[in-house]
Amino acid sequence: MAHEKTPAEEESTPEVDVRDENSEAAAPVADSTETSGAQTQDADEGEAQDYDEAGAATEDEASDEAKAPRTPMSHVKLALIAGLMGVLALAGLTGWLGYRAYESQQAEQQRNLFLQVGRQGALNLTTIDHETAEQDVQRILDSATGTFYDDFQQRAQPFVDVVKQAQSTSEGTIAEAGLETYSENEGTVLVAVTVRTSNAGAPEQQPRAWRMRVTVQEVDGEAKVSKVDFVP
Repeated sequence: MAHEKTPAEEESTPEVDVRDENSEAAAPVADSTETSGAQTQDADEGEAQDYDEAGAATEDEASDEAKAPRTPMSHVKLALIAGLMGVLALAGLTGWLGYRAYESQQAEQQRNLFLQVGRQGALNLTTIDHETAEQDVQRILDSATGTFYDDFQQRAQPFVDVVKQAQSTSEGTIAEAGLETYSENEGTVLVAVTVRTSNAGAPEQQPRAWRMRVTVQEVDGEAKVSKVDFVP
């Protein structure tokens, strides 16, 4: 005889089916949650990896920029620099040459001054007139200095008296003159002089040739005769 389900069994059977269905429905949800979490973690790890790679790329670029050679200067800038250096060098050379020329000019003027004063000193000593003896002697003293001035000053008045008494007249002519030695403030001049002398009541004398060594010294910016020697 077949078993017949009681009403209680008929009611309980559907509950079992519902739990099974709920259980089966819950499984996909759990799987979906786990899958979503895994995907989120994978995404985070991917972003972190991308950030690290981006940072490394930035560092590489910065390093490449630091190591990159400087851009060479243009030809125009190089030409300007070379031109400026050339101008400075030329200015320096011009200044040096100008200074050397100035020194040479100053030395030449100094030599000419010594020579001129030596010539004039010899001419003053050999050109004396009894009518202007005082002025002639004073001209010699005005162009003298040092020991020569002292010696000639002591003999000046006796010399004037002799010239006037003899009514003597002498006239010197420079035959030749040259600068023997010179330094910054002193020079020695060799002078050859021809002297004509006449005395009242005496026959005319033949011209006489004298040679003098005249030392010229610069004192307070003025060149004067400091010594006179007669050279045989």
